[in-house]
Amino acid sequence: MLRLTPILLVVLYALVVYRLSVWRTGRELDARSTELADPVLRRLTERMAAAVDLPRIRVHIYEISPINGLAAPDGRIFITRGFHDAYRRGEVTAEELASVIAHELGHVALGHSRRRMIDFSGQNAVRTALALLLNRFLPGIGAVLAAFLTSLVAARMSRVDEYEADAYATALMLASGIGTAPQKSLFRKLEALTGGMPGAGAAWLLSHPVADKRIAAIEANEARWTAAPEG
Repeated sequence: MLRLTPILLVVLYALVVYRLSVWRTGRELDARSTELADPVLRRLTERMAAAVDLPRIRVHIYEISPINGLAAPDGRIFITRGFHDAYRRGEVTAEELASVIAHELGHVALGHSRRRMIDFSGQNAVRTALALLLNRFLPGIGAVLAAFLTSLVAARMSRVDEYEADAYATALMLASGIGTAPQKSLFRKLEALTGGMPGAGAAWLLSHPVADKRIAAIEANEARWTAAPEG
């Protein structure tokens, strides 16, 4: 039991830190966001809401300049002011922005925020256990190696979440009659919109899958779900 005490303390600490982070995020979003009122986007979200039998899909604008979408731990959906500004400049279509909203709704519907709380705590426990073990054989670098290995696992888990949210968005875009073309076209232009360098870094270290792979997964899902039944 004594040997497990440091790990249990790390898990408890991780839970406290996570809850504090959720609280701070909620306060930040409350202070720096307003509900989306764009009529064109509202009509698209109404179509998506009807497809999943929801009264409405509430979307908020988070007043920061980076282009991004966010599913908050409390289930609220946000797009950033930077994303909305890109839409108003004509760099992003209303349907493409609707695909972002569908993706973030997927994170909420699939419980990714709650799962990440468990994952975050588990990763801290694993990192501590690995560090204790590796330091016996690699003094001085065991903790660094443990952090690197757990970061690889965390990145892979994040990519799985992104693929799942993409699949949810694909299904929702199809069900609402919007189609998947906006979802795919947004991924093709996202690198330029965010100022990213295509192909930079090792794909297996990224928390989000590369655009080409996401588009291929969308097309595979669409082909499977829309295939005419045999006979």
